[in-house]
Amino acid sequence: MLAAVIMASGVAGCTSVSYYAQSLEGHVQIMAARRNVGKLIHDPSTPEALRAKLTSASAIRRFATDELALPDNSSYRSYVDIHRDAVTWAVFAAPQFSLAPQIWCFPVFGCVPYRGYFSRKSATESAVELHRLGLDVYVTGVTAYSTLGWSSDPLLSTMLRQDDTYLASLVFHELAHQRLYVDGDSAFNEAFAVAVETSGVRKWLRAAGDRAGLRRYEADRKRSADFIGLVSKTRDELRQIYESPRSPEQMAAAKAATIDRLRMRYRQMRNKNWAGYRGYDAWFDSPINNAKLAATAVYGEQVPAFLRLFDLCSGDYPRFYASVRRIADLPKSSRAEALEAADTCN
Repeated sequence: MLAAVIMASGVAGCTSVSYYAQSLEGHVQIMAARRNVGKLIHDPSTPEALRAKLTSASAIRRFATDELALPDNSSYRSYVDIHRDAVTWAVFAAPQFSLAPQIWCFPVFGCVPYRGYFSRKSATESAVELHRLGLDVYVTGVTAYSTLGWSSDPLLSTMLRQDDTYLASLVFHELAHQRLYVDGDSAFNEAFAVAVETSGVRKWLRAAGDRAGLRRYEADRKRSADFIGLVSKTRDELRQIYESPRSPEQMAAAKAATIDRLRMRYRQMRNKNWAGYRGYDAWFDSPINNAKLAATAVYGEQVPAFLRLFDLCSGDYPRFYASVRRIADLPKSSRAEALEAADTCN
């Protein structure tokens, strides 16, 4: 995810100044705490568990450049223990009867469908204010972020909490944002990064000869695709409701019934197709609204098209990036259609 970190001045308004101040302060604190990964690996005082994680991270970082043609720079060659469960919290918002997310625009990074906060308290306060305005709101913790190469992004303790496959996926994803980023098109940017992440992790696991890990990863990807499909179906149903001539009361009742159906379908899919796998239970057990559904769509709906394009490019990363760049250079209104219609790499 892209962090809304200020790298430019000239912002007007008290609210804007306060928001940018917390972004700058949070980012600067992290940058000031960076420690070189190589030195930590060789430091005898480094705990063995951390040393093993950093050794893996160092190999993953080399693989990203050598095999995936991702930027060869100083990002993810330093480490920071941030002593919390998330590095930032993202706040998404959408109208009560619309799936179009609220958009915020920032210097340098352009427009995105969320606001990022380095403080859970600040994120919660923002969410409360947006809810007071009548918007659906969703707040989620973020484990990694990118400054698009404007600074040397470090490995964070939040990135090391799970296994090496998870770590590889984060590093590949965030470096993909540095490889290609289009102002004002988060759905395109995030789906591209997920495609690089997915293809990259597959290649990394194959190179390591980790067949069991690859099977687990493919099972995870299949569940993710099932989840995105389930959410997409519900979004289509809600879109029809919101475009209908119903009263607000009728629309609210239909919306609630549709979300109830989503939960029911999930339970059926979990028990029948996933052999009881409960990894998505927390998502479905917490409140579901337009903002949450919009946030999910940003990260998933264009991924299959990007992966198909990657296959058309014969798995050649430079050719794939060049093809994506040509599509990215089209007007925003044409990109998704051009991506779907692509039948060659060129």
